[in-house]
Amino acid sequence: MSSFRLRSVTASVVAAAVVAVIALVTADLAYFIANAQNAQVFTVYSEYFLNSTLLLFLFSAIFGIVGAYRRWYTALIAGVVSAVIATLVGTGLGALSVGVALGDMIAPLFGTLVGNNLIFILAAVVASVTVARRIHGRIALSEEQEVLRKKYVLVRRPGASLAEGIVTHVERTEVDVELAKEQWETYVAALTGAGWVPVEVPVADDLADSVFVEDAVVMFGTLAVLGSPGAESREDELPEVEESLTALGLEVTRIEKPGTLDGGDVLKIDSTIYVGRGGRTNSDGIRQLRKILAPRGYSVVAVPTSKALHLKSTVTALPDGTVIGYRPLVDDPFIFDRFLEMPEPSGAHVVVLADDTVLVAASAPESARLIEGLGYRVISVDISEFEKLEGCVTCLSVRVR
Repeated sequence: MSSFRLRSVTASVVAAAVVAVIALVTADLAYFIANAQNAQVFTVYSEYFLNSTLLLFLFSAIFGIVGAYRRWYTALIAGVVSAVIATLVGTGLGALSVGVALGDMIAPLFGTLVGNNLIFILAAVVASVTVARRIHGRIALSEEQEVLRKKYVLVRRPGASLAEGIVTHVERTEVDVELAKEQWETYVAALTGAGWVPVEVPVADDLADSVFVEDAVVMFGTLAVLGSPGAESREDELPEVEESLTALGLEVTRIEKPGTLDGGDVLKIDSTIYVGRGGRTNSDGIRQLRKILAPRGYSVVAVPTSKALHLKSTVTALPDGTVIGYRPLVDDPFIFDRFLEMPEPSGAHVVVLADDTVLVAASAPESARLIEGLGYRVISVDISEFEKLEGCVTCLSVRVR
């Protein structure tokens, strides 16, 4: 279990314990006041609510683990369901223990929801929506925020077989592997100079496309979604990428076959996730990603991609969310809220290094000047050898963000 998953479980257990205690104490105090502050009431009602309290803790913890405390409305649903089921089952067990027949207790049992158990239920619901969410967030997110603050970026050195990489939309030309290695070093230096901390996935000399590490995984905060390569020859790239992610303590999940999804097809703009439906990513992969991300508040939008290898071969986004692209390669620019045409194909590709800084390929000088004119600092790097393999600046790294 990753440290983030363990922390999430811990946060859920602590939050659930607080909900259960608040519900019990509130109910006890209410009946204490209602019975002329008779101290004996505490013993009677604590015993009455014991089973319900334990069950409330259990159900609340389960809801927390599956992410119910991330939003107020899911916390509300969790609170209502947990409290109602806990009181029905708990009160029923108590009645059975003193000899009440099951058939005789059904109607009175549901009556307790607006009777003896009402205060317990209301307290549990309010605690779930307020206190539990705050506690869960502080425990679960503190380490996540620390890791994001460190600005890790995954990279992978080009292997000896780089020149054998797959090409689909361009003609194959000779690749200078030694020059590519020099260009890769310069690329990583640019990331480092902008404050990112490189995490190297071990080089794989026998996996020609492994340098394009972006296709292996997509990051959503500290959740890493391992892709499912659309090209079978790339499936062996995943294990060492996963090991590197796990070593950082990140939560890792994956797209399963028959779904396929390459990270190069995924463009994130705030909570909207555009996914290219093309040669490397299929509808089942998109469906799985949508299912993974929906509980986290993301909206997944499928985008037809037929004129280039990946969606991000055609468009990327500036820090302000403006989508930039080379129009002849974009199937439908009207899908995006804001679209700005670039004068060169490689000008459509930027890596956001900071709110005011982007990385672009040296092969797009006109686009670089256009972007600078919008008030951004532009860092240009030569990646000509990778471009011969349909690579671009986004393909060579994965930022943990």
